[in-house]
Amino acid sequence: MKFAIFATKTKQHLGVVQGDKVISLTLLDEKKFPPCLKTFIENNKNLRLQAEQKIKQKENESAVFSLAEVNILPPISQPEKIICVGLNYTDHCKETGMEPPKSPVIFSKYANAIIGEKDSIEIPINSSEVDFEAELVVVIGKKAKCVTEEEANNYVFGYTIMNDISARDQQFADGQWSRGKTADTFAPIGPVIVTCDEVDNPHELSISLKLNDEIMQNSNTNNLIFTVPQIISFLSQSMTLKPGDLIATGTPPGVGMGRNPKVWLKDGDNISIKIEKIGTLTNSVCNLQTLK
Repeated sequence: MKFAIFATKTKQHLGVVQGDKVISLTLLDEKKFPPCLKTFIENNKNLRLQAEQKIKQKENESAVFSLAEVNILPPISQPEKIICVGLNYTDHCKETGMEPPKSPVIFSKYANAIIGEKDSIEIPINSSEVDFEAELVVVIGKKAKCVTEEEANNYVFGYTIMNDISARDQQFADGQWSRGKTADTFAPIGPVIVTCDEVDNPHELSISLKLNDEIMQNSNTNNLIFTVPQIISFLSQSMTLKPGDLIATGTPPGVGMGRNPKVWLKDGDNISIKIEKIGTLTNSVCNLQTLK
């Protein structure tokens, strides 16, 4: 199933996307399906089957909307954790001039950075070197602590897309990555979360990014250095993963800082990331000074 959070003129909904339509579970049964995907994931064991039954029955035709007529919101806007893996494609390590790591390189983003489909990425007033990074994101489905690699897939609810926007001048000037990675709007995610049963192998997915219709990144998740089970197991040795936590698995080569000449995002740019079996995440870029 493909889950989305969306808004109409009067209401926010939890929905299931089917083709060019989205069915509001919230309108079918608001008590069971409030417009919060994190809550759904936390209660997934009890609600998933009920959601499937509601969709099949589709008792209320007014619960069906065209995707073109609704506003798609971030599927999860307040996760407990946004965990990111850096340098997880060998060719990306090469373009940054860094050696492939011996273990996953971990950093975090915060919820203030999250935006959704078609929202604008804002270039901060204190950065002139803002970059893009297409990433597959793992959505944790249940509490995970000290799990093995063999067990790890049992803790995955599904997958989505993130654009790991990065202010490179701040990232490298600071000596650590927090400020350069988690400015407002620096974590576009969505537009949907696809359940893991629809992604038979997360390590065989094409992943690409277009900047103004020019392909900048084009790879496959079979090039990941550390796999999804390895990442989940590694993280769970140190921290308890919770339902709705987001783990961005790293970006392939082709980022702006790795090019000659370098390519930085600018006012008016448009970015789209496509990952096989998940969909396409599209965002525009604006200069924060232009907004004021």
